[in-house]
Amino acid sequence: MSVLLHMSDSHFGTERAPVLAALRALVQDVRPELVVLSGDLTQRARRAQFAAARAFVRGLPSPHLAIPGNHDIPLFALGTRLVAPYAHYRAAFGDELEPSWSSADWLVLGVNTTRWWRHKQGEVSAAQVDRVAARLRDAAPGQLRVVVVHQPMAVIRASDQRNLLRGHAQAAGAWALAGAQVVLGGHIHLPYVRPLPAPAGRPLWVVQAGTAVSRRVRGDTANSVNLLHREGADRCTVERWDYDAVRDAFGCRERHVLQLRRPPAS
Repeated sequence: MSVLLHMSDSHFGTERAPVLAALRALVQDVRPELVVLSGDLTQRARRAQFAAARAFVRGLPSPHLAIPGNHDIPLFALGTRLVAPYAHYRAAFGDELEPSWSSADWLVLGVNTTRWWRHKQGEVSAAQVDRVAARLRDAAPGQLRVVVVHQPMAVIRASDQRNLLRGHAQAAGAWALAGAQVVLGGHIHLPYVRPLPAPAGRPLWVVQAGTAVSRRVRGDTANSVNLLHREGADRCTVERWDYDAVRDAFGCRERHVLQLRRPPAS
């Protein structure tokens, strides 16, 4: 069985050492094919925070795919935010802000939804929508097609409507038609799995991650990550793993079986 680990909002600079150690142990145990980090790697985009995030990622036994979040752009250093908003991110994680990764089972496409002129809200442009759709159409028939954004494509609470990704409806329609099956996100520190209405009867599943290792959890929601298990051509199981302080380890809290229609022929 092929597995991806999805984490978000690590906010290095506010990380909890026991949770960080437990997550390392989980990755060592599961050995996912890929670790996906869907933004907000740091709390304030400082060099030391990026260095800590980079050290953690490089210490994992699995490859990684990361995209920036709004916290990965300097907030108070206005000159840097204007002239070189991703300078510290690039120094730590490379120049590619929209990385991709593929294997026989997966195609994972990162999308940079941050904008230097926006504090929290994100957006996806028409050019990004078209570019991702083209990549999806070129996927191999056996690949499960995953798109990674930071801000959510769907929310479950009215208070989070303001956090919706700008352009989400257009992106969902175009990407579903192109064969996307899952969209991973973060930003609001709330884990959930929801289907989006999609054209031609092709469901597009939104999988949101909670707070991975930071003390900046939402309410009484525990630190958590997601494990995505590929199970044949038409099914994927998403497990939410929460940190348990009593056991000092992550454990499976919820399981969702995603029924996937076969993507359209390329």
